[in-house]
Amino acid sequence: MRPVRLHAPDAPAPKGFYSPAVRIGNLIFTAGQLPLDPKTGECLRGSVEEQTDLVIRNIKALLETNGSSLEHVVKSTIFIRSTDQWDAVNKVYSRYFENTTPPARGIYCGLDINYGLDIEMEVVAAIAEPEE
Repeated sequence: MRPVRLHAPDAPAPKGFYSPAVRIGNLIFTAGQLPLDPKTGECLRGSVEEQTDLVIRNIKALLETNGSSLEHVVKSTIFIRSTDQWDAVNKVYSRYFENTTPPARGIYCGLDINYGLDIEMEVVAAIAEPEE
C-alpha cells in the first residue's frame, strides 16, 4: 500500500516540498495547516481566533474534497505561539467539533511558528463510510 497525495481547490497550496495531505488505506493525514488564504496563499495576520477559524476551514476543505469530514477526525495536533492563546483557540476549535465525538488531541505551546503566525494544526481523519 502506498500513500496517495491529496489536495483541494479550496485549501492553500503548499509553500514547500510536501503534500497538503496524504491518504493511506482509510486514513487521511494532513500536513500542518497555517492560516493561509486558499486563493492568494497570503498569511492571515488577524487575531488568534481568526487564524484558528481559517486553519480549521482549510482542514475542512481538504477533508471534504477527499471523502472525509471534521466529524471523522480521530486525532488533532495543535501548535500555538503562547499558552495565553489557548482559551481563544479552544473556543473556536470546540465550535467545529461540538456535534461529534471530540477527537483525541495534543497541544504544544510556546513555539516559533512559521511566518510569525500564531497557530498551526494537523489532523488524522478516517475516510467517511458510504451511506447506505
